Amino acid sequence: MSALDETRRVYGHGAVYNQADAVLREVYGALKDRGYNPVSQLAGYLLSGDPAYITSHQGARNLIRRVERDELLEELLRQFILHLEERNHS
Repeated sequence: MSALDETRRVYGHGAVYNQADAVLREVYGALKDRGYNPVSQLAGYLLSGDPAYITSHQGARNLIRRVERDELLEELLRQFILHLEERNHS
């Protein structure tokens, strides 16, 4: 088996989760407050890296730039999986 066939293990960044979670919550609130669809806007930002997808309202655009996009995506997936696990245990 070649190295390309092996599953890679990625280790979490600890404090980055808390920062990414806080940033996503703040940006979500700012987008909702301005009447934007947060899912569409955040998806656009995560896919393109263009901060114009994020409103500057409440400093959201500057805030989201403080966290790497891959860390934001990792946090979103972590929250999604936690939600799935909670539903499966109910």
